[in-house]
Amino acid sequence: MREVLIITEIERMKVLAEPTRFKILELLRRHPMSIAELSSFLNKDRSTVYRHIKVLENAGFVEEIGQEGNERIYARTARLFLLKVEPDESIEEFRKQYLRIEASRLMEILKKSGIKIKNENEFLRLTAQILKEIEDNSRPIIQKVSQADLDLKEIELFHLLNLLVFLQSCDLCEKAEKMRELIEI
Repeated sequence: MREVLIITEIERMKVLAEPTRFKILELLRRHPMSIAELSSFLNKDRSTVYRHIKVLENAGFVEEIGQEGNERIYARTARLFLLKVEPDESIEEFRKQYLRIEASRLMEILKKSGIKIKNENEFLRLTAQILKEIEDNSRPIIQKVSQADLDLKEIELFHLLNLLVFLQSCDLCEKAEKMRELIEI
């Protein structure tokens, strides 16, 4: 299994726009599972889960890694998936929802760390906007890295993302100031 897989093709991204497939990838983050296990967690028919697994497998998100009895065991092809595609109407609602979820997760991390958010709705709106802007502006570099088919390690991805944010830091100064006003350490 690779540590990081960068997805830049719109057709592969559309595969993840389906909620059941997205949930399957979340479940497989815990550990490899069989169709029966996934079916139980998802409360869906085995044949439905199997069809979703096959779509994910064909798109390169999951792979069969073994067998236990009559059950095939599936795992993610990478621990982390970085999704960076050109804007497209067919996935725009998924992208907005994804950014809202990530903004909420970031807010929860800060709150659990004892950091107070003065205006949670404004924080969520601004965070989603900043994430979208960073993603949009990073697309050319991410596309080049993706085409190089590098086997990135998690720490390398972390540093690459930091560099991409740094390259945009001057453009984000006004938003950074607004964000600082919302956070109370």
